[in-house]
Amino acid sequence: MDERESPYKLVAASDGQSRSLVRVGDRFVGAGTFTLVAGACAVETPEQLAAACEAAVVAGATMLRGDLFKHRTSPYAFQGLGADGVEMVAEQRRRFGLPWVAEVLDPRHLELVADVVDVVRVGARNMQHFELLKECARSGKPVMIKRGFSATIDEWLLAAEYVAASGSLDIILCERGIRTFEPSTRNTLDLSAVPVVQRRSHLPVLVDPSHGTGSRALVEPMALAAAAAGADGVMVDVHPHPASARCDGPQALLPGELAALGARLRELAVWTGRTVDGRATPAVKEA
Repeated sequence: MDERESPYKLVAASDGQSRSLVRVGDRFVGAGTFTLVAGACAVETPEQLAAACEAAVVAGATMLRGDLFKHRTSPYAFQGLGADGVEMVAEQRRRFGLPWVAEVLDPRHLELVADVVDVVRVGARNMQHFELLKECARSGKPVMIKRGFSATIDEWLLAAEYVAASGSLDIILCERGIRTFEPSTRNTLDLSAVPVVQRRSHLPVLVDPSHGTGSRALVEPMALAAAAAGADGVMVDVHPHPASARCDGPQALLPGELAALGARLRELAVWTGRTVDGRATPAVKEA
């Protein structure tokens, strides 16, 4: 594709334009910063969620995650607690005072999570659910869009364009691996997407090495590789007892593993000239 004839007009990079910073509460995600988003893949119990959030904060996370709704391949798999988990999220959000990231599967979920979620995430299976993208844009909250597992980068950016065209440029992209012929990992984590997207778009791009690999042993090396490739942050799963997790236990780090990864990510981010506390650098302007 000729980059001078971009089909995504609002999210495309342009000459002389700074890369965007997306404000999330009193934090920023994007150029000049490195964000660690960490927490539970799914909200299960008050004890599990509290332990996951504690581990995330110890590791230096500046945003927490924990989903109330889960898209699962099997209709018999755990689908999330839904409304029953809202107060659990509210409690941990109050406890730590950090922004919360969670997925919504349906426009009707937006009202339910309005008071407890700071960034609404559109998952890989919903990346081209265009009506959901439009409603998320109208929610008044930043929107995180995960790349579909069979989506090209242009299709991913056009999904972001739906949000932008519906009135919001507070968009964060998240690479989480694509489906290939290789069965050794859950997905093939496409780290080349990071610099490609940063050339084509001004939007921040994060990487999810947990869902991108499906393997606890691979999360740390791929998170570090993502930071080295220039990603604006990573999103990582942690669980106090992965063997008993109701969702994606094999990819969840233990609290001590997350703490070690957080320390290494901070060193790498600082070495590459980025802030790690979520505050914007003076040289970069908010979009």
